[in-house]
Amino acid sequence: MRSKSEMKTLKIGDHIPAIILNNQFGDLINIDDYLGEQNLVIYFYPKDNTYGCTAEACKFRDAYEEFKKYNCSVIGVSSDDEESHKQFAIKNKLSFNLLSDRGNRVRRRFGIASNLFGLIPGRVTFVVDKKGIIQYIFNSQLNISKHIFTSLEILKKLK
Repeated sequence: MRSKSEMKTLKIGDHIPAIILNNQFGDLINIDDYLGEQNLVIYFYPKDNTYGCTAEACKFRDAYEEFKKYNCSVIGVSSDDEESHKQFAIKNKLSFNLLSDRGNRVRRRFGIASNLFGLIPGRVTFVVDKKGIIQYIFNSQLNISKHIFTSLEILKKLK
């Protein structure tokens, strides 16, 4: 396992690392099952039921039909457990997978550092094509709306 200082920073053009995590229903989700079939927007967020994370999830929810037009699945990832994700998804009527990255192993594989003196996990969105190649990375703790808008713009170019 890599230490925080050995964390690889992913770039546009890199292949995404493996992700095999449980979703909000306890189902094991393997990202490899999507490759070759769908584009992906994988967004890492700090915590369920916080103001910014709820706003971000609801913006993805509201634009979900638009993402589907581009043969794209949206996947949220945080360190919250499956039950927290399940309650968060039900409360906010989220129709996409929320993956539980307990221990932040996947977050580290994606090279996502914490913000605010290491206290808050980073908020980063990856747009990934059907081959698993990163087409876009957006890193921001504050500009939540731009994640959705820019992700859609990148997906339009992939079509």
